[in-house]
Amino acid sequence: MGTISKELDDLVHSIAARKIGQGDVSGQYQSDPMLARLKTLGSELWIDTGDLELARSIWRKELSALTTNNTLANQVVQTGVMDDLIQETVQKLNAAASGLSADEQVREVGFVINCRIALRLVEAFKVKVSVELHPKVSRDLEATLDYARRYYKVCPEYFTVKIPLTPEGYLAVRTLRKEGIPINFTLGFSARQNYLAARLSNPNYLNVFLGRLNAVVSDNKLGDGSNIGEKVTFATQHAVREAGKQDKTVTSKLIAASIRNGEQVATLAGVDVQTIPPKALQEFQQSGRKPEEIESILDTDLKPGVDAGAGWGRQVPTLWEVDDAFKQFVDALLESGNPDAMSGEDLRQFCEARKVDLFHRFSEADFKKIYDHGKIPKLADWPESIGLDDLMTQSALQSFTKDQDALDDRIRSFLK
Repeated sequence: MGTISKELDDLVHSIAARKIGQGDVSGQYQSDPMLARLKTLGSELWIDTGDLELARSIWRKELSALTTNNTLANQVVQTGVMDDLIQETVQKLNAAASGLSADEQVREVGFVINCRIALRLVEAFKVKVSVELHPKVSRDLEATLDYARRYYKVCPEYFTVKIPLTPEGYLAVRTLRKEGIPINFTLGFSARQNYLAARLSNPNYLNVFLGRLNAVVSDNKLGDGSNIGEKVTFATQHAVREAGKQDKTVTSKLIAASIRNGEQVATLAGVDVQTIPPKALQEFQQSGRKPEEIESILDTDLKPGVDAGAGWGRQVPTLWEVDDAFKQFVDALLESGNPDAMSGEDLRQFCEARKVDLFHRFSEADFKKIYDHGKIPKLADWPESIGLDDLMTQSALQSFTKDQDALDDRIRSFLK
């Protein structure tokens, strides 16, 4: 995919960037005792939306960041609020870089849009905002590094760059963190994926998309799906904290993501970060609980709603397990794998040689099947030799790709 010229980078940067005012906005928003209780128990509280007006309507003093993604950005773009910006950017690109292909133009306009959506949120709340890369660069190490650096340059004080969990993503995050760029390493679905990320790459933030884990169990009739994502989140929190105790350079925090309802917000009290959709936040606030009734249950051994005795059900417990063999694999990677010199293919081969099923070699036909089916895979369509966490990550990435494609199509309509 390659990188763009400095001249084009400077042009796009000039369109995307905006000076952020220094005024204090904290006095504009009230406190909420329910959210204050979650903060007391150790959870940072973020809002999961790109919609500025919606965020304003629910903002409280206890909230400390926002996160956007391809789906949320597409929702904003489809309202038409970014159409003038798209038109302006296309005109400037045509005038200064007429040799760009349509795909290159679309990607650059998309970069500008993501920056502007995030900058609107920064301006309103003066908090960190996570911005996500175009999913089609997720398996291109050079492009991932390039776009991450460009996002950071637009707003180094407030932008956190979201990078998806791929072999190239692990390695890009390792490099970017050494450069001091804040990273939200996204699309994690298991304790082992995140344990590896904490030790290999040390992103500022890791993720468990817990709501989708409950759904994959219930939708595939492996059980009722209760507590699956929550159990994985608790196990991951403990694994990451253990990694930090063993190696003081590991400072990653865990995000409980893909929260579906207010009940989960209460259950996840004490997890490092909760990134909460507006609807789930309001459900939590209106639940009728008293703040003092909310307690951290991180040390509770939750009973998962899964039949783990057969088929894909046998794989579900691997989502919360980080056994000694896996820890030894990570040790070997760090001690003898030379990860600083690795490509994504090198990391795949290192895993395959040690029979670690983190990165299945999906074909283009496989990716299309995942793309067509949606974010919750039909497990009967896949061999049980594939890691469930790996399949869930690919399904999430393809679902974001579908939303990004819709956003890209709107941009393309301005190229004609």
